[in-house]
Amino acid sequence: MGLTGKPLLILAIVLAVVLFTLTVWCWPRLARRSVPAVLGRVGMLLATQLAVFATVGLLANNSFLFYGSWADLFGREQELGVVTDHAAGTLAAKNIVRVGSQRPDVPGGSLPRVGGRIDKVVIAGERSGIESTAYVYLPPEYFQPAFARRTFPAVVVLTGYPGTSENLIKGLRYPRTAHERVKAGRAQPMILVMLRPTVAPPRDTECVDVEGGPRTETFFAQDVPRAVAAGYRVGERARNWGIIGNSTGGYCALKIGLHHPDRYAASAGLSAYYEAAEDPTTGDLFHGDEAARRRADLLWSLDNRPQPGSSFLVTSSRHGEANYADTRRFVAKVRRPAQVSSIVLDSGGHNFNTWRREIPAALEWLSSRLSES
Repeated sequence: MGLTGKPLLILAIVLAVVLFTLTVWCWPRLARRSVPAVLGRVGMLLATQLAVFATVGLLANNSFLFYGSWADLFGREQELGVVTDHAAGTLAAKNIVRVGSQRPDVPGGSLPRVGGRIDKVVIAGERSGIESTAYVYLPPEYFQPAFARRTFPAVVVLTGYPGTSENLIKGLRYPRTAHERVKAGRAQPMILVMLRPTVAPPRDTECVDVEGGPRTETFFAQDVPRAVAAGYRVGERARNWGIIGNSTGGYCALKIGLHHPDRYAASAGLSAYYEAAEDPTTGDLFHGDEAARRRADLLWSLDNRPQPGSSFLVTSSRHGEANYADTRRFVAKVRRPAQVSSIVLDSGGHNFNTWRREIPAALEWLSSRLSES
């Protein structure tokens, strides 16, 4: 029974209700001052509270997808092995291997030409030396004869920290939303490359090339587009690529878009912050290199480095988001040839519900700024 499935949640709710009812029913019989009666009361109260806590925890996890599976919850390794002797239907590209696939949660999802397909892949970064799992959403058009010779624009989609890639599929519903936007005529078909920025868990590298450590910026700026373009029908020019993320992923998306306009034409940060975090989860990212630290400050970069010829989208809320003031500063500092757009909600927190309200418009924005070839 899956951790995020409805059956487990329903079972927990039923169990909590049954235990509460039994506690109320049996309480008069357990009101005596004998040792068995006292133990009975303690046991009934403890069982009921545990059932209620489990129900609340499952509700929260289903809403925010802190953990995508039992193995994720208990910290067990769950990555599949990488097949090197490729069978029919696997990707033969040098730095990307498909290790599984699943159908999207859309009408007709069982047929790729109707609902598309989600591939689970392993990307091996040739330049960074980083290896990471990702999910690649292929739209229905990718499998239709009329589009057989077409290349598609691609968008790298990043979670926050620590995050799981599954959050982007189940919690933030990127494939479903992309499918709906295309059906509504609001966006063009795009390939989504979904992964988390935590490529060296549990460390939060803030998408920095750490001296003597993970070269995370190189992985996302160079390795991911090259590997995906080698394995799928995706263009290799900047105008074919966008990048989006929430929270830490939003910071990474804006940073990579700002510093690598030759790779990404458009970048979107949902509830992003604008300066690399430095705390126990990151460790020493810059090793005293003040130039690298300043470069990781996006507001400083906009003031002191040449403006790129690319587009940026930032989001915030007037009430409930801590990044509102910095988001306004970011918008004010963008100058030509760069372009900037924003989504500002009246109210919204730093959570999945807020980001689900922003993702449809953000995907439409990305679609309008990317081309297929």
